[in-house]
Amino acid sequence: MAFVLAAAFVAQTVAALLPLVPLLLASTAVSLAVEAVLYRWQPGVLSVFAKSHADVTVRHVLRDLLLVVALLRLGEQHQETRYAPLVAGLLAFYALHCAIQAVSVLVRRTRTLPVVTRNIDASALRLSPAPAALLRRPGHRLLVFGLPASAGLAVTAVSGDHRPAAAGVALSLVLASAGLCALLLRLLPGRRPAGEQEVLEWFDAWLAEYRPTVGLYFSGGVSSAYQANMWLEPLAGLDGRPVIVLRERFMVPKIAPTDIPIVCLPKVSTLMRLEHSTLQVLIHPSNSGKTSQVLRIPTIKHTFVNHGESDKLSSCNPYAKAYDEVWVAGPAARERYALAEVGVEDKDVVEIGRPQLDTVRPYSGPPAGPHTTVLYAPTWEGWDGNPGNTSVIAAGENLVRALLADPGVRLLYKPHPLTGSVDPRAGAADQRIRELIRAANRERSGPRPAPSAELERLTAELDRLTTAVFRPGADQVERMLVQSAPEPGRAEAVTRTTAAWEEAYWAALPEWEHQIVTDARPTLYACFNVADLLISDVSSVISDFLASEKPYAVANTSGLSEEAFRAAFPTVAAATVLTPDAAGVPALLESVRHPEKDELAEARAQLKQRLLGPAEPSSQQRFNAAVRALCTAALEHRARTRRLAAELPGQRRDTAQAASLTPPRPSRPV
Repeated sequence: MAFVLAAAFVAQTVAALLPLVPLLLASTAVSLAVEAVLYRWQPGVLSVFAKSHADVTVRHVLRDLLLVVALLRLGEQHQETRYAPLVAGLLAFYALHCAIQAVSVLVRRTRTLPVVTRNIDASALRLSPAPAALLRRPGHRLLVFGLPASAGLAVTAVSGDHRPAAAGVALSLVLASAGLCALLLRLLPGRRPAGEQEVLEWFDAWLAEYRPTVGLYFSGGVSSAYQANMWLEPLAGLDGRPVIVLRERFMVPKIAPTDIPIVCLPKVSTLMRLEHSTLQVLIHPSNSGKTSQVLRIPTIKHTFVNHGESDKLSSCNPYAKAYDEVWVAGPAARERYALAEVGVEDKDVVEIGRPQLDTVRPYSGPPAGPHTTVLYAPTWEGWDGNPGNTSVIAAGENLVRALLADPGVRLLYKPHPLTGSVDPRAGAADQRIRELIRAANRERSGPRPAPSAELERLTAELDRLTTAVFRPGADQVERMLVQSAPEPGRAEAVTRTTAAWEEAYWAALPEWEHQIVTDARPTLYACFNVADLLISDVSSVISDFLASEKPYAVANTSGLSEEAFRAAFPTVAAATVLTPDAAGVPALLESVRHPEKDELAEARAQLKQRLLGPAEPSSQQRFNAAVRALCTAALEHRARTRRLAAELPGQRRDTAQAASLTPPRPSRPV
């Protein structure tokens, strides 16, 4: 498309200089059409043009300039004065375009608030719908507003009548003037949102009224929201008043549906206002560069809960010693920190289990139906390039082929969201695995349930409860306006509807059909409940799956022997270890279908205790108790700080007293 656009400009130049009217019209039309295609489907090409100083304004000016040149070449001699008003009109149009762009920047700044919220009534900030997207996007605006002028000039080039060009330029001027007026109205004091200081005062007042006690602090990249989302339900089940604290504006809509108030504080100065709030504990599911900023707040206790536990080095990162406490699932993680010697003291490690797993159903026996449901959930390739991180590259296709070769297997393939983000080979292998599954489904046949009206109803209801409807051009301020305080009882309704949806979803699928699960629904834990067997890598997935005590297998792509592999990764102790060639898959399936051949059942029960802790009290109860204990420690710390501050003597202003407190000067350099 970039080549076609460049060729259209060359053709338009030749047509204007010769002049050739048919070629001029065709090249102009092709140029405008390609611009529209690029803006719709290939915006990356436009970025390349902009970096080459050939942005949309330059291209549009060049296009109209060539039309004017063609008019001068086609007309009689000494006709420049006839077209002078057209040129003046075009110049005025481009001046208006620049003015609209400048005003749109001012409007965007007034609508960029220092605090972004969700699930909070922020109507006091004079929130309003966003201006039309056409007025905020210079490329689209110039194409639409400038189209009448370009079309009029082209018609004049054909007919020789200057009136179509004059009418087109006039219409472009009217459109640009109307757009400029619409944006200028947005800058009136009563039409723009609250200013920065007013927003900060409102935020302080909200903190004082809501009085949060515990928060989830999260900062990360675009694809990392799942790390925070897995803690939303446990956070909502706490006794205190929870809040979610984010740092990136783009993260606000990526947090899963929840009734918990969400505040995004991009600036450090705004973040520090939490120091004077009632917030006592911040829970951290991940480490990031911006974590160090919030750790500076002395009135808040900080705990690291991670977004999953495994035998990887990332599960005992040295950064963890920066927190007041480290909360882990069970004794295995405590031992992992002790062996790693990364500076985390044993007294600061608290075992809370995994509250997310309280809904995972326990093992209830071998597959009851004709098919064995196998969940293949590999992890991603990681940042370090270790070949043992993911099985997708070296073993994924072999494992899937071996599973698909068994007519009694129904495969659920759920790849990690970050698969292929670092190593392109992982992304390519993932696509090949998906094609293998699609091909296998094409070769299978069997009874298919009738379309489920109940599933459609539940999907619509769940979407209504969890999805906020925005206009295509909605900005953050408009989203704040739409996502105000949730309706009472929404959280309970979401929980009930989700459980009913999952039951209807699995019932609506043919029991023989393989599935590729990549959407937000069903969740990984919902897949746990229908799977008879898990195949995965060394990751938190196998630790979580152990909550069910169902059989699981781990692919060994590390290059280690099985003995060394088990010794290096304790979470593999109760697993069947599969080689990259997947030779052990038939025997594994046999042990799942015939429990008397399963020699690892007792080992799984013991490993579950080591990894996840005791079944009673529940993980949610232990999580709640840990929060209460750390909140108490935070309040005691504040009381001691205030007491010490009160006992410190005031600054002595008496010069004599100040002199008496000055230490004697040493007789020789120290």
